[in-house]
Amino acid sequence: MWRRIRPILFIFICMCIAWFILGAIVNFRTYTQDTRLKYAVGQLWGTSQRQQAPYIYYQTQKLEKIKTSENGKTVEETKLVTTDHPLNLESSDIKVKFKLDYRKKGLLWYSTYTVFFTSRYLVKNTTDETRVVYFDYTFPTPEGVYDNFNFVVDGEKVKDLQPVNGKIWSGLMLSPGQSKYVDVAYESQGMDNWWYVFGNNVSQIKNFKLAMFTDFHEIDFPEYSISPTRKEREGSGWKLTWQYSNLISGIQIGMDMPKKLNPGPFASRVSFFAPISLFLFLFLMFIITTIRGIRVHSMNYFFLATGFFSFHLLLSYLVDHVNIHLAMAICSAVSVGLVISYIRLVLGIRFALLETGLSQFVYLVLFSYAFFLEGYTGLSITICCILTLFIVMQLTGRIDWDKQLNT
Repeated sequence: MWRRIRPILFIFICMCIAWFILGAIVNFRTYTQDTRLKYAVGQLWGTSQRQQAPYIYYQTQKLEKIKTSENGKTVEETKLVTTDHPLNLESSDIKVKFKLDYRKKGLLWYSTYTVFFTSRYLVKNTTDETRVVYFDYTFPTPEGVYDNFNFVVDGEKVKDLQPVNGKIWSGLMLSPGQSKYVDVAYESQGMDNWWYVFGNNVSQIKNFKLAMFTDFHEIDFPEYSISPTRKEREGSGWKLTWQYSNLISGIQIGMDMPKKLNPGPFASRVSFFAPISLFLFLFLMFIITTIRGIRVHSMNYFFLATGFFSFHLLLSYLVDHVNIHLAMAICSAVSVGLVISYIRLVLGIRFALLETGLSQFVYLVLFSYAFFLEGYTGLSITICCILTLFIVMQLTGRIDWDKQLNT
């Protein structure tokens, strides 16, 4: 028996090396192109967006004496120094609507989206003097495209605003206690995630409300972001609400776009785990043929193993061109067809269809489809291994191994 097992082990080790090389090649193709492809998608569609809360402040000026050193001498001169004095927004009412779209480049899918942003801010002069209160608005990304942009102060649209360094500003003349509404709205495009940023440091947020509308069910919040205070299913997505009356926090609001299954990483994972499926298949085939006294040459096992390998080789290059589920179906049909058509010549059509075909369907096709079950792949493979062990234990429980090992 050992003379039969040794060449099978050698074939198995060689196939493991082949799968490792194939998986490494797919990984290399995927991730060496990721930076370049992601940049290309970002140029066409937009990058991750971080919408900052407006910066509200007034300015004071006073003359100050400043000492400087020139040619070893101390020189004192008087300069007019301008100081910014930040103010808090009295209220913020924001609506954000997402339309998810996906873009495929190479072996990767990128989560792109269109965002519709509308907001109303209440600006109040809380000092005891009439002042010009400045409203600084920073765009989410300086390179972004902002369609249908509107900047309205107390119902009057402000025209001819010129962005400088990715921001615009407007001065509001306010008497003591006076307030004005400022509306900002736009449509834009981004990728991967979207943020609303209160500030770099701990900020006080008064009368704040942000309603977010998604057209997707799979919602996820990035690390260091605040969970919504209310969640409601609405249509094909969610209505998420963040509402606070007086919050002091350095945490921000964020949304991660759902990720689509990437064919490149999927194909590489299936290749790296393929030795487990081949081991289970060959193990079961060896046990069945041993029990029945069927002599199978090591070359027959070699062609069985290469039939398995054809599935992963074809999948690695087919996923570039067709839908991943269609690619899986084609590769399964090709690999199972190769093995069955070969084994029928060796052991007959009945053995090829029942023992071989059914085993390959379980250990190749269903085993590979387990990688679609995010979070349950490991459990599915474990159950498959345990069931295989149970079947083999039941089949071999009455075998005289001393006799078998000496044959």
